[in-house]
Amino acid sequence: MKIITSESVFSGHPDKICDQISDAILDAIMEQDQSARVAVETAIKDDLVVIFGEVTTTASVDYAEVAKQVLNDIGYIDEFSVLEKISKQSPDIAIGVNETLDHQQGAGDQGMMYGFACKETPELMPLPIVVAHDIAKEVDMIRKLKYNHIFGPDGKCQVSVKYLDGKPLAYDTIIVSAQTRPNANPLIAKEIIIEEVLKPMIGNDLSGINILINPTGAFVIGGPYGDSGLTGRKIIVDTYGGYAKHGGGAFSGKDVSKVDRCATYYARYVAKALVEAGLADTCEVCVSYSIGVANPVAVSIDTSGTGKLSDEELLELVKQHFDFTPANIRKELEFEKVKFQALATYGHMGREDLPVRWEHVEAKATELKEAYEKTKGSA
Repeated sequence: MKIITSESVFSGHPDKICDQISDAILDAIMEQDQSARVAVETAIKDDLVVIFGEVTTTASVDYAEVAKQVLNDIGYIDEFSVLEKISKQSPDIAIGVNETLDHQQGAGDQGMMYGFACKETPELMPLPIVVAHDIAKEVDMIRKLKYNHIFGPDGKCQVSVKYLDGKPLAYDTIIVSAQTRPNANPLIAKEIIIEEVLKPMIGNDLSGINILINPTGAFVIGGPYGDSGLTGRKIIVDTYGGYAKHGGGAFSGKDVSKVDRCATYYARYVAKALVEAGLADTCEVCVSYSIGVANPVAVSIDTSGTGKLSDEELLELVKQHFDFTPANIRKELEFEKVKFQALATYGHMGREDLPVRWEHVEAKATELKEAYEKTKGSA
């Protein structure tokens, strides 16, 4: 038996504030200019927000106003000062991205990206990260709906699950650290989390689970006043909670010419389609690129022995039905319809609550299943 732990954070966590600001700026730019090149980072400490990076666009966006609106929507009503340092994308990078030797859009960077899927949950995601996200989402929601006088916007939660023979067996430990208002009764805050969040989600009998609510005691000073924040510092929260591999890059604030972002979504799309098709119980897809080159330099499949075909045979099937070039990824995943800020909290993967193509794989799964049946019939 082993225990696997994953963490999520609330919308008011300082790092997630920065992710949301960076993606809100990206959304605002993309509404006006779908061909923009964007790589925006945000840092926050106390009442100071710093926005910096590279943007090449015809769009006109008030970055400071976008940042202040995000903070206000989360629940921070203070007056914030905003500093900006934005330059244009390096022409050396732009050459490789805009036009390659074969006149295709090249990858915006080198690196490796991973996608993963498994049968542990309806979303085909690992159980610990799904439950952690659900807890974070629920606490955020009840705070905004009726408990703003008790809870502040910041917080974290952590879920540990016991596994036996590779399958989830039972919850071991659940930790919720939720910021509370200065005059809030900590016992009432604990009761709310247990009765209105954990029991409806986990079950009324929590006796076999180690439940820790605000284990350090007081958690009053939070958000950017308790800790500094920076875009891209919660990448494991963004994907699979440490259960599966994460590539070399973060997502938020980057336009989809960056393979850190687009190829990670596509790798998830491929992995989920294979599992949805019933061709594997678990699947990891790894893809790697060279800057300025459209086609990936390598793609690999690992089903941990659960595939109906060998990993090599599944890889050939994937190559026949998926196109990993950045231009195709952009088209196939319909990025022009995506609002990226919505992904900057509660994870980028498993988001069946959002209209993102990499999670809605039914048509592709059917295509793969039919191709497998043909292969099986001709064998």
